[in-house]
Amino acid sequence: MAFSAMQPYANFALSNHLQPKPLLPKPQQLPPFPLNFANKPNKSGLLVVKCLNKSSSLQGFNFFDESKDRKPRESLVPCKAYEAHRFQPIRINIEFDEEAREVAARKLKIGLYFASWWALSVVFNIYNKKVLNAFPYPWLTSTLCLATGSLMMLVSWATKITEAPKTDLNFWKALFPVAVAHTIGHVAATVSMSKGAVSFTHVIKSGEPAFSVLASRFFLGEAFPWAVYLSLLPIIGGCALAAATELDFDLTGFMEAMTSNLAIVFRNVFSKRGMMSVGGINYYACLSMMSLFILTPFAIAMEGPQIWAAGWDKAVSQIGPNFIWWVAAQTVFYHLYNQVAYMSLNETSPLTFSIGRVIMRRISVIVASVVIFQMRVQPVNALGAAIAIFGTFLYSQAKK
Repeated sequence: MAFSAMQPYANFALSNHLQPKPLLPKPQQLPPFPLNFANKPNKSGLLVVKCLNKSSSLQGFNFFDESKDRKPRESLVPCKAYEAHRFQPIRINIEFDEEAREVAARKLKIGLYFASWWALSVVFNIYNKKVLNAFPYPWLTSTLCLATGSLMMLVSWATKITEAPKTDLNFWKALFPVAVAHTIGHVAATVSMSKGAVSFTHVIKSGEPAFSVLASRFFLGEAFPWAVYLSLLPIIGGCALAAATELDFDLTGFMEAMTSNLAIVFRNVFSKRGMMSVGGINYYACLSMMSLFILTPFAIAMEGPQIWAAGWDKAVSQIGPNFIWWVAAQTVFYHLYNQVAYMSLNETSPLTFSIGRVIMRRISVIVASVVIFQMRVQPVNALGAAIAIFGTFLYSQAKK
């Protein structure tokens, strides 16, 4: 049985005569292509091959013209063949895959930051409450937290684990008000936890968005839509309900938690501006060092070495050597969770950071403290906390 098929062919703009390499004794003349070669029908219909357009010089051959002398051999070019209805290769998928991988990697990085932040925060609050129950001196414990973080960063700079930031006098001047706000917020939160339950302090601190809106409105002149103001109502109402039904309510603890809210709001507003120059890790390190410098004289004036020594001996005698481990864990985890928090703030917007801080972190700490310390929670108290946290969610949605 006979088969026939149309063969692919090539068109050349020059002569059909090809001269082999000079080593051959005689040139061979190739017969020209028939003029009607491309028009021959495919009678069998068994095979159809698309024509290829081909443009190149052939290695080892020279072109000749019957009416002209020999032309010099030109530089070789790569041979490229393509289908006639396609003009360029498609490489969209390669670039798209690289961009998608970068976006996915960044989302994974932020997710790990937030998960580590919440976990470290839970551990710190547990050990912080244990230390304060046995050693009720919040000014000293606050100072030790800042001192431990400063020491850890100095060691990391000296060992080149973290590159030391390049700062100037203007940087430290701009950092000073942030350090003051950070110091006040840190000490006030610690004093609040020493007076009441961990869950109570964090329920009150979930009202931070209300302070953020009010401070931005009256101090910075920033206006917000009505939806934002309306979202503050469940936040304020929920915090009030939780505080009124708290079994271990303490007025000092309540006021200190409110003071911490206001101070942290001002700290976050100014931190985002100065963080760009040195990065999140180094910015918090410098912040801890300046806050330690500010806090130390006030801690000595408020409590003093004699009270600290007596309280330390009493705690060690009651708890044993584990108390030293509690203090070490409290100070180390305080620095770690705040450092990861600033790393998260450096990678996200203030709104995303606020959602992670006020909603998920508060929920994690409240639930963990209730379970570990076996605290008594009334249904009305739990309802107030849920309303406040839900109001925080509405606030985050209204600000988008």
